Amino acid sequence: MKISIGSDHAGFRYKEKIKGMLKEMGHEVLDFGTDSEEPCDYPLFIRPAAEAVVRGKAERGIVLGGSGNGEAITANRIAGVRCGLCWNEQVAKWHRLHNDGNVLSLGQRTISEEEALHIVRVWLETPFEGGRHVRRIYLIDHPEAAVAS
Repeated sequence: MKISIGSDHAGFRYKEKIKGMLKEMGHEVLDFGTDSEEPCDYPLFIRPAAEAVVRGKAERGIVLGGSGNGEAITANRIAGVRCGLCWNEQVAKWHRLHNDGNVLSLGQRTISEEEALHIVRVWLETPFEGGRHVRRIYLIDHPEAAVAS
């Protein structure tokens, strides 16, 4: 699988660890930066990583920061991105099963490195469940079709 990845300075260390793990797993990694722990503006690195997914250059994306919140918000501004901030294995499973999540956001300051690596593995291995969730994803992408019941 081809996976895009991007982080700010506060997610840099985990980004590098995750990149290594992904390569060991046989995935191709497209790294959109940053390349150090020097303070930077996360949208400059997150937006291109998310855009790579919707443009078909990557099948999935991973974005990282201190909390992961700003990164998830930035990624979700791109039409077609379904980015979820995941802080444990169960949330990562639901993100894939129910939302067909295509971008994962992680906060380096909120979880351990071991947890982050485990969450990435679970997220990559979990398939989309389909079924009733397909309509919900359609309604996310087509709000004009949503009619309150």
